[in-house]
Amino acid sequence: MKPGELDILGARILIVDDQSANVRLLERLLSDAGYTRVSSTMDPLEVCALHRRHAFDLILLDLQMPGMDGFQVMNGLKTNVDDSYLPVVVLTAQPGHKLRALQAGAKDFISKPFDLVEARTRIHNMLEVRLLYRKLEEQNQRLEQLVRERTAELRESEARYRSLTELASDWYWEQDESGSFTKVSGPVMEMLGIRVDTLAGTAGDDSASGWDPLERETLRAAIAARQPFLDFLISRTGIDGVREHFRVSGEPMFTQSCRFVGYRGVGVEVTAPESAPCPA
Repeated sequence: MKPGELDILGARILIVDDQSANVRLLERLLSDAGYTRVSSTMDPLEVCALHRRHAFDLILLDLQMPGMDGFQVMNGLKTNVDDSYLPVVVLTAQPGHKLRALQAGAKDFISKPFDLVEARTRIHNMLEVRLLYRKLEEQNQRLEQLVRERTAELRESEARYRSLTELASDWYWEQDESGSFTKVSGPVMEMLGIRVDTLAGTAGDDSASGWDPLERETLRAAIAARQPFLDFLISRTGIDGVREHFRVSGEPMFTQSCRFVGYRGVGVEVTAPESAPCPA
């Protein structure tokens, strides 16, 4: 994970100083140290545009310049929404400016007149941190993209599951974590005694609705306990005296973090009663 020496020496560096002697000195220092991608400018007004175009790994920024000082340049660099990290090392001969520069977002400072060994060490260490930060940022972006792709796959798979279950069953239902129905097709709520418009009478009147009260209570208890069940047999007697039979299957739904988010189930009508397992 740690950046290699070739990565560090190939980092993009910008020198910003209004004194040509300082620019030449830093260019020579970096060239002798093996850095291969060094740019410079004596115009602080160009810095933000240059950084947007080249995404420098490090900007060596003089604080005292005419027209636009280093603090103003840093404020301008912060508006670059594509870079949440301000890769600036300030160059200053004023001890009082060091703390202010760090508070403004600079990552380090190099004192003037330059101590060449100190300058070379600070630049190398700063680039090592910067490149490590960039690698972590790229890894996070890859992980976020992977999560988005997996989430899309899960949603697509869930949509296919719902379509298939609806096609393979006479009716289908879903409930949220509070037990409220979010999707219903067929006589689900009627079967569970939820709504009024049953075959006859009220939802709470099992004898009037025609549903077998013991079977209904067993089914409701399984759903309330978040238990899965398969091919549970439930029946009702219509107003014409004909007894109908249904096979019902259901399962609780959980997120990848095992949080309960609801219940879903399917039912099919069968022509004759069948022995089937009851909900556990």
